[in-house]
Amino acid sequence: MDVIKQLSLVGLVPVIKVEDANDAVPLCRALANGGLPVAEITFRSDAAEEAIRRVHDELPEVILGAGTVLTTEQVDRAVAAGASYIVSPGINPVIVKYCQEKGVPIVPGTANPSNVETALELGLKTVKFFPAEAVGGLKVIKAMSAPYGDVTFLPTGGINEKNVGDYLAFPKIVAVGGSWMAPNDAIAAKDWDRIEALARSAVELVLGLELRHVGINSGNADQAMKDATLLCKLLGWQVKEGNSSTFAGTAFECMKKVGRGRNGHIAIATNNIARARWHLERRGFAFDEDSAVYKNGKMTAIYLRDEIAGFAFHLLQK
Repeated sequence: MDVIKQLSLVGLVPVIKVEDANDAVPLCRALANGGLPVAEITFRSDAAEEAIRRVHDELPEVILGAGTVLTTEQVDRAVAAGASYIVSPGINPVIVKYCQEKGVPIVPGTANPSNVETALELGLKTVKFFPAEAVGGLKVIKAMSAPYGDVTFLPTGGINEKNVGDYLAFPKIVAVGGSWMAPNDAIAAKDWDRIEALARSAVELVLGLELRHVGINSGNADQAMKDATLLCKLLGWQVKEGNSSTFAGTAFECMKKVGRGRNGHIAIATNNIARARWHLERRGFAFDEDSAVYKNGKMTAIYLRDEIAGFAFHLLQK
């Protein structure tokens, strides 16, 4: 799997500045334990190279990028230390071509159409957008996506817990970079538990998991109507009959035939089904490939392989 695809499945790249190489491993372990096994370690400190080396050696599952790379010498040092991709704040054709010659993925910074055209001329399809909020944010990315439909973006700069969902909702954005889950004061205090908790909260924002409806195995059409009617009488909702089920409002789906799950099924909506699947698989859940539903070539639903409390569970694309 190429590195851009990996980053897109994680969704959020912690951008971190490590002042003390001794902090690198516990910091990245905390991020990974919180659901973010990825880090862009910036060359804005003298400890960057050693930090990358230590994380690469001790946490090989972490997807490591080297950020703020400005010279070919830094490219060599970052790659030798274990970085799997390079990130630069601007687009320097010399650096881009050097990385391409070395077979190292690079995501250079862009801020305007001219930068994007330079990237296209260099054969790139994914670029950083930096500093995102300072140069217009999501509105500018959307505007630039119209003439440059094949380009995807990895915005960084000003991304936080309040706007991360808006950015990731736009399909031309493969992932975003942020640092709020690894604040400098927490790193200085070596408060790894806090960083793990912040990473976990950030992942939940990215995934946006929420209960969409509960399916009840009523078993036949008459019973489904009775169950839905009674639920609506209880809750003051409206009955809506469908081909295979009868809904009580939008929260309960009474199945006319016994479907998946001993008791029924539960639908969990998510912002991005492929991303949610990747994260849930890291948590130990497995999926039933044969249950996947596609629309226009994109997955819109898939069931977990195993039941929970007698219910089948499926993800549902929002």
